[in-house]
Amino acid sequence: MESTDRSTKNLHDEFDPEDYLKAFYPFDPKVPLQEDSLKKMLIKLHGIFSSGRVKGNLLLDIGCGPTIYQHLSSCEAFTEIIVSDYCTSNLRYFERTLNNEPGIKDWTPFFKYVCELEGNSGKLDEKRKKLRSVIKEGLKCDITKHNPFDPVVVPQADCVISFECLSCASKDVESFRQSVKNISSLLKIGGYLLLEESLGLTKYLCCGTWIPVLNLSDQLIREIVTDSGFLIEEDELFSLDNDEFERERCNYNAVLFLLARKDRDI
Repeated sequence: MESTDRSTKNLHDEFDPEDYLKAFYPFDPKVPLQEDSLKKMLIKLHGIFSSGRVKGNLLLDIGCGPTIYQHLSSCEAFTEIIVSDYCTSNLRYFERTLNNEPGIKDWTPFFKYVCELEGNSGKLDEKRKKLRSVIKEGLKCDITKHNPFDPVVVPQADCVISFECLSCASKDVESFRQSVKNISSLLKIGGYLLLEESLGLTKYLCCGTWIPVLNLSDQLIREIVTDSGFLIEEDELFSLDNDEFERERCNYNAVLFLLARKDRDI
């Protein structure tokens, strides 16, 4: 693929969800999920949301992208989910996925596996209906703003998740720090943040463009989260099983997952 390093100013107009999914989620929808980092994440999310500890009325997803797997367990613990993304193309694709439209990525192996984890094997239709009933809205989001949904104002949430978003949206350490503070303002005291960030990643290839990413250490991410009013309750590093094709498009070496509870306003 021909690639260029160019400004990401108009990325929200050019980002192709299908190209992204082909590169980073190349699973066969007719084959059961293999043992890899994504399967580990499904197990992790199931454990968190089925425990009864992380639950409530409203969950916000900051930077949902075109993927839906992150809500297969959360939809059982919350009455309302609002997804958001900087790229309007991702929001459109997410909606098409939610409605199971023809031509979109088939996440059936993920649905099947989560249903098995929940002891509801074969109840895929019920899971799809549950997901559609809980996800209420998709909003344009810029996490660098104090109100990421400006001009829309949403009530403080019981939980915020952000997977692989903040390091992509941040130009330097201080902007990453401010983004975490912005997330904190979206949460009630006692609410939870689920944060996932790739480590060692400086750029990834998508839509013919090398997209820059802020490379932060796991120690610095923990420090910033703690300084932003959170107590870290779970902290895990996932090693990666990315294949050669994926390695040619990105240079990360591990994933940091944090579960943190908002302890105070800052």
